[in-house]
Amino acid sequence: MSAGWLAIAGLGPGDEALVTPEVSAALAAASDVIGYIPYVRRVAPRAGLTRHESDNRVELDRARHALSLAAGGARVVVVSSGDPGVFAMASAVFEAIEAGEPSWRGLDVRVLPGITAMLAASARAGAPLGHDFCAINLSDNLKPAALIERRLRLAAEADFAIALYNPRSVARPDGLDQALAVLRAACVDSRPVLFARAVATPAESLRVVPLPQARGEMADMRTLVIVGSSRTRLIERPGAPWLYTPRSAA
Repeated sequence: MSAGWLAIAGLGPGDEALVTPEVSAALAAASDVIGYIPYVRRVAPRAGLTRHESDNRVELDRARHALSLAAGGARVVVVSSGDPGVFAMASAVFEAIEAGEPSWRGLDVRVLPGITAMLAASARAGAPLGHDFCAINLSDNLKPAALIERRLRLAAEADFAIALYNPRSVARPDGLDQALAVLRAACVDSRPVLFARAVATPAESLRVVPLPQARGEMADMRTLVIVGSSRTRLIERPGAPWLYTPRSAA
């Protein structure tokens, strides 16, 4: 078996203070770092470290490259933002292992968790994910739009708080408006919607509006949207209000 290893690491939402010590130790020991361009650039260059940048939408190529390097004895860290197991690179690496070289199954592969965008956004606002919740990726790159709509409708009918990833992009300018329309049709109340942009960075901003007033233009690809359940509450106070979902349900 190769002496190399592969760590799939989450860099958290942006602030270096939110990178876990476990991830920092793996990066310090790595010979190679692989990932999407902006994530690799969050790792400082140093002697003995090779940084491999790649564009978006090449996750499987990136995973195969990392596995090949580790099989050759390299100490490889594949980086994602947030947590690598939440709409990120961990599943791509295991997909590549399942379909790839049999020897890859013997590699030392570790998944190092990170703080997700939804948890960082929830913490900034209060505790909107304090009771049952789910996360839905609004991108239709890897699944049909009809499936996204069905999951949104069922999540709303089940009265989950919902974290919406990848809400809006240049290629999908109307995606979030379509999702909000599905939610408004399924929910007859004015539950709060949190628009949390660039959390844990200097560009951070939070905005809470009732569901009937929520609009797609309030978000971009740096925004995490949390739609509360019917029980999610807003506590008014000086400054930004607190948003939370009680721990119990009738």
